[in-house]
Amino acid sequence: MSRIKLYDTTLRDGTQAEDISFLVQDKVNITHRLDDLGIDYIEGGWPGSNPKDIDFFESIKKERLSHAKITAFGSTRRANVTPAEDNNIQTLIAAEPDAVTIFGKTWDFHVHEALRISLEANLELINDSLIYLKQHVGEVIYDAEHFFDGYKANPEYALKSLQAAADAQVDCIVLCDTNGGTLPHEFPAIMQAVQRAISVPLGIHAHNDAECAVANSLMAIKLGAVHVQGTINGFGERCGNANLCSIIPALQYKMGLSVISDQQMKGLRKLSRYVYELANLVPTKHQPYTGNSAFAHKGGVHVSAIQRHPETYEHMRPELVGNSTRVLVSDLSGRSNILVKAEECGLPLDSKDPITLEILEEIKEMENRGYQFEGAEASFELLMRRAMGKVKRYFEVMAFRVIDTRQSEDQMPLSEATVKVRVGGKIEHTAADGNGPVNALDRALRKALESFYPQIAEMNLLDYKVRVLPAGKGTESFTRVLVESGDKDSRWGTVGVSENIIDASYHALIDALQYKLLKDSGE
Repeated sequence: MSRIKLYDTTLRDGTQAEDISFLVQDKVNITHRLDDLGIDYIEGGWPGSNPKDIDFFESIKKERLSHAKITAFGSTRRANVTPAEDNNIQTLIAAEPDAVTIFGKTWDFHVHEALRISLEANLELINDSLIYLKQHVGEVIYDAEHFFDGYKANPEYALKSLQAAADAQVDCIVLCDTNGGTLPHEFPAIMQAVQRAISVPLGIHAHNDAECAVANSLMAIKLGAVHVQGTINGFGERCGNANLCSIIPALQYKMGLSVISDQQMKGLRKLSRYVYELANLVPTKHQPYTGNSAFAHKGGVHVSAIQRHPETYEHMRPELVGNSTRVLVSDLSGRSNILVKAEECGLPLDSKDPITLEILEEIKEMENRGYQFEGAEASFELLMRRAMGKVKRYFEVMAFRVIDTRQSEDQMPLSEATVKVRVGGKIEHTAADGNGPVNALDRALRKALESFYPQIAEMNLLDYKVRVLPAGKGTESFTRVLVESGDKDSRWGTVGVSENIIDASYHALIDALQYKLLKDSGE
């Protein structure tokens, strides 16, 4: 089998997803990261559809890439005009990409209802559009839109549309599951029929509406496709596109097909997180291969087993894709979980140490009250250190007060917090305003402590989540607050639980400050 070509369309198809929009510079930055990973084709956009994509193609000409080919996307010519007269075709050529991908109609339903032309006229515009582009661009790829639906509705016509593209001597014909409803078991018969009809190299472009985009892509490659399209993190319209973060390691480590180097593969998780960051989206924890929970273990039996042999509960080594094994701590935990977490924190514990059992019992009692440590590992480390007597008391909060005042009906309430802290023998009493009571309390605590610990100024509150727990009824329920904090070096999560949302927030904020000081002390 020929080497599988990786074709990324995050910058075009990925941006059609709800809530995703990239600036031109974002697209340039992502292009460099995709190139570093070893992607063969990077589809920059549709230069005939919007000014931003035209700007991207102008900008990317000034950049130097080591491997990837920049690809422009468009459609076949409009009916009743020649390719030389079609503005879309001319804009594709003017963008000066390394390759061009255009799509055409393969489903007779679309020809009749969308284009409103005859079936024969559609074959002509596919063929002459591709012939014209082959005369002006070095490499031309044809996306057979809605191919699988078209084949199931009218196999003879769908194959004729592919033949029209093949007769134009295109470099690759990509079979598109545009509506994302085809299932893996349907692929063998359809792919075999295509391979009997044409000899052009085949590719696959799958959408995820039936949760089968990755499976369908891998099945197509198993059946002879040599080109696979997808997006980073599966971004795309409706339910998304095939996720290259799953396809790439599956090809390499499950199917034995070398697509990128082992060193490049180690950057996969970092690339996934980078694209989430530029999209301003929270990474999906449970994403296979690259998600935070992809190799996370909670049950005590699982943790004990992976300590002996990781293969017992991990389908591959997470380090291969830049991820790592994580041990979660919860009321399902056994001693193995505690020992692993202690080792991660550099704390000496063994299974016979009574403190291990004490920590385990405290965790179970706290989780029964509503605590959760999966997203608050800094709070858990502090819990372990307190049990071992290894936490320095950096400060003591003697008192705090938070007041919300609404000056008039048409104004937002003003929040003010006052705190009194003691550091050593000195007492600091201060106040701060904020955008809400928690923000005011956070600012007041920092203001009081920064004169003693200037490094607190480096710390930022990055995320704040509140969950009302079902233990009580209505306003009497317990509240769990998860806080994510960070500085220039790292991020950490802390948790607080109380019947009072301000008190729960206070405990999470105090842990965040304590952890920052502990981390910086190197103890």
